[in-house]
Amino acid sequence: QVQLVESGGGLVQAGGSLRLSCAASGGTFGRYTMGWFRQAPGKEREFVAAISWTGGTTSYVDSVKGRFTISRDNTRNTVYLRMNNLKAEDTAVYACAAAYYTSPQNYFAWGQGTQVTVSS
Repeated sequence: QVQLVESGGGLVQAGGSLRLSCAASGGTFGRYTMGWFRQAPGKEREFVAAISWTGGTTSYVDSVKGRFTISRDNTRNTVYLRMNNLKAEDTAVYACAAAYYTSPQNYFAWGQGTQVTVSS
C-alpha cells in the first residue's frame, strides 16, 4: 500500500518561493506518474502539475506555467514542486498523488496535503 506524505508548505509573501516535497513509501515509486493537486477553500480540487515515471515528461495547468516546476528523485522516492513568484491565488492545500505509469490519469493514492498560504 502506497503512502504519500507532503511537507514544505507554509506562509509566504506574494512573490516568494516554496518547495513542496512528497515522500512515498510502500510501493514502486519508479513506476508511478506523480501529480500535484490543490484545493482552495470553497473550490474544487484542481490539477497543478504531473511528471511521468521517468521524469521525462511534465505537464502543468496554465496558471502556473513558468512559475512552478515539478521534479522527482526516484532514488529518494520523492517528488517535488518548486513554486516561484507565488500569488495570493495560489493559496490552497496542496496534495500529491500517484498513478500507475500504464494509466497515468487514474490516481489511486493521495497524501493528506500541506497548506500553502500566500499573503498579498
